[in-house]
Amino acid sequence: MSKKILIVDDAAFMRMMVKEILTKNGYIIVGEASDGAQAVEKYKELKPDLVTMDITMPEMDGITALKEIKKIDPSATVIMCSAMGQQAMVIDAIQAGAKDFIVKPFQADRVIEAIKKTIG
Repeated sequence: MSKKILIVDDAAFMRMMVKEILTKNGYIIVGEASDGAQAVEKYKELKPDLVTMDITMPEMDGITALKEIKKIDPSATVIMCSAMGQQAMVIDAIQAGAKDFIVKPFQADRVIEAIKKTIG
């Protein structure tokens, strides 16, 4: 069975890039969100196998959204996406329960490697 993924990023272009990489590799994109608050709502609604979560977003940032999702589902699998130079935030994200992180700009093989490592 193909794994269902929720893509969260405030930049439509980034969501499109991740979606393209994942669909080419057989993953099913069940939804997209452009901020953390939307991500939490979509997570409840869609129950994805994995969430790719941008760290820096308006409304609710990715780390706060990660914590909210973990409250709903402690076993949630979330991979954080960050720009270079956000090491402190990446550490916060891992401590909050993120399984891995991917650095922007995305390298397709790194994205797939991170996902295979966490959900197969």
